[in-house]
Amino acid sequence: MQPDLTPLIPVAAIIMFGLVRIARHWRTGGQLPAGTPQLEERLESVEQQLTALQGELNDTQERLDFAERMLAQTREPKRLE
Repeated sequence: MQPDLTPLIPVAAIIMFGLVRIARHWRTGGQLPAGTPQLEERLESVEQQLTALQGELNDTQERLDFAERMLAQTREPKRLE
């Protein structure tokens, strides 16, 4: 009695598909294919938004650092004479 290898056919197909994609990636030198003008515009927009968010994050981190320094300062408690 021979084992049933039919369930392995999809697994083999998935592996082969992955190998073909890797080979294509290596053949093109890892470069992405050129996109449509709309895709390029959208990518540029996303990059601008990311840059803006990074600036806002840096500003927020500076404010947080300032607040932490202010809270960390030890102040002499006012004492009654």
